[in-house]
Amino acid sequence: MSEPLLDRRGLLRAAVGAGVAGGLGLTFPGTAAAAIAQASTRTGGAAALGPAGFPAYRYIGTAFNKASLRYNPTNELIFPCIRGMYDKIASPLGRYYLYYAPHDPPGGICLAYGNSLGGPFTEYPSNPIIPRTWSPHYSVGHVSSPHIIWNAAARQFYLYFHGENNTTRMAWSADGVRFTYHGTVLTTAMIPGSTETSYARVFEHAVPGLGNKYVMVFMGVTGGSRKIFWGWSSNGKDWRFDPAPLVSPGPDGQSDLSGASLLKRNGTTYVAYHGNSGNMFLTEVGNAFDREVHLGVFHRPLTGAPDNGRSAAPSFGTDGGVAYMFYEAGRRGASTIAVARAV
Repeated sequence: MSEPLLDRRGLLRAAVGAGVAGGLGLTFPGTAAAAIAQASTRTGGAAALGPAGFPAYRYIGTAFNKASLRYNPTNELIFPCIRGMYDKIASPLGRYYLYYAPHDPPGGICLAYGNSLGGPFTEYPSNPIIPRTWSPHYSVGHVSSPHIIWNAAARQFYLYFHGENNTTRMAWSADGVRFTYHGTVLTTAMIPGSTETSYARVFEHAVPGLGNKYVMVFMGVTGGSRKIFWGWSSNGKDWRFDPAPLVSPGPDGQSDLSGASLLKRNGTTYVAYHGNSGNMFLTEVGNAFDREVHLGVFHRPLTGAPDNGRSAAPSFGTDGGVAYMFYEAGRRGASTIAVARAV
């Protein structure tokens, strides 16, 4: 099933390697075209938008005061996932649930809730809602990187998370708080030559010819470099994966990529993700996931707190017609969950 996709992507990579990116309409950071495009985004009018016409986002605050959290074992919080609950379950704790986690051991999947994407968010008093040991299913050093979707047909939430870094797991819930373990959905054994497969996000998106309903984008480590990979599923539980990277770091001038989110605009599909420089980048992958058009920097971090030169793992939502971006702010070891609003 995956062979036609690999053929198209192989042709794309060969063209890039042969230096004919201009013929494919690619714009890479560092080129004159990219400099012109990025300069135009800093001028007034419609050109003030980001790549591909996406809004620019401005930091408005943190989701909560990290120092006041009851559960904060490592002082490093990562990988936010924001979800509206008001139209899915009766009597939610708040209109919006924010999932996040520490990274290093012991990790633990955590929850906060609020009535506005602009905050404030209140810590759920019994965090972590999923710990690193879940007998009899697993006992690992840490669990982290939560991402949750709503399966409307089943009226269930599906939560994806990693633990350890070579395994992505799934659990389901009727209320978004109490979960039942489903099992493993991705391991390094499914991506030949990989040593890590983690930081997965799942989205509803049908790829022509695959008969799927969902796609997964995740970080895979191959050849000592972190890249964005992808897979597809008809039910969100059983997955197939493309062994070739969806997005590679070289055209962005990076050595490592991670924390991808799927975005749609202009009748096509993009992924936003962060690179080791601390910037977020944007690449068009197309509705068939057969393109790799690097569009440059999507979002630049603040040089001061809380970003301190690094913004990562974006999660997007809209409240009252206003777009928001939740993201991981700060250097590894001291990061927190920040909120930015479209301008």
